[in-house]
Amino acid sequence: MENSQPASDAPLLSGRQSDGVKRAQGLRTDGPRERLDRLGLHSLSDAELIALILRTGTRDADAMTLSRRLLSEAGGIPGLAEISLNELSARRGMGFAKSASILASRELGRRLAESRLERGAMIRSAEDVYEHFAQRMRWHQQEEFAVLLLDGRNRVIRESIISQGTLNASLVHPREVFRSAVREAAASLVLVHNHPSGDPAPSAEDRRVTRRLVEAGKVVGIRIVDHVVVADQGYYSFREEGGLPEEGPSD
Repeated sequence: MENSQPASDAPLLSGRQSDGVKRAQGLRTDGPRERLDRLGLHSLSDAELIALILRTGTRDADAMTLSRRLLSEAGGIPGLAEISLNELSARRGMGFAKSASILASRELGRRLAESRLERGAMIRSAEDVYEHFAQRMRWHQQEEFAVLLLDGRNRVIRESIISQGTLNASLVHPREVFRSAVREAAASLVLVHNHPSGDPAPSAEDRRVTRRLVEAGKVVGIRIVDHVVVADQGYYSFREEGGLPEEGPSD
């Protein structure tokens, strides 16, 4: 007759195991998945988010170690935003499958960021403008100049990209800025461009372009209500900082 342990002495593990049991068995209780479950996505670090995308590590490094190494070698999230599939696949521990997962996630984020403001969306402040354009513009390696066309109640008619490259008067001509505004019967415009340097402080050329466009707007009867400079360190609003030339009829 076989010896059997009394049922009362046997460990009973039903449902989810306690943290103590998990620790005793060598299972992680503080990994990215567990922190996501307890605290939500916003509580996770960049490395933890990337570890969730990678899902698994390698024989010599778990997903978190691989994620931290990847961020360090790439120069953080901005570096990952620019890296190619070949470059990523060549890094230690990555390979094609993991690299493809990273780039697919990046592309989804890019498509979301580049989605246009819906017609009729209300623009109440420079912060509204920044929140829409920041993810799309803040890490661009060259300057991009856009305009938001607004109706008489500050609702979006549409947005338009005017130029790409260093901002100057030759690239941002009033004819190009106001052409679509006149066609769409816009009441006002918000000017938007980015600073790849990360510093949103306006340059002397930014101020000259702004003055020129405000003056042109007086001629055609379309107000420039703000010029928002988007950068990694935040934004600069010409209107909020008192840098927008006075409105009123042209002499």
